[in-house]
Amino acid sequence: MSRRCEITGKGVMTGNNVSHANNKTRRRFLPNVQDVTFLSEVLGKVRMKVSTRAIRTVEKNGGIDQYLKKTPNLKLSSEARTLKKRLYKASA
Repeated sequence: MSRRCEITGKGVMTGNNVSHANNKTRRRFLPNVQDVTFLSEVLGKVRMKVSTRAIRTVEKNGGIDQYLKKTPNLKLSSEARTLKKRLYKASA
């Protein structure tokens, strides 16, 4: 199971656990990724693995369609870019 957000591309980060004695051991910071079904006006139901921050952003912008239309391609992951292309093809 890939721990990567399909909208923002946020993934696993690494760092250190630091003990009281200042011993450092490696650890992983996992993003909070959820399986979500978004309701698109054009495409219908769209299932994605999305971080909770991305869910909040999509809801703030008024849905997945408006979020993809507003967001430039450089800020989207490759999966979100393909979904954006499908959205524009279906609406045309």
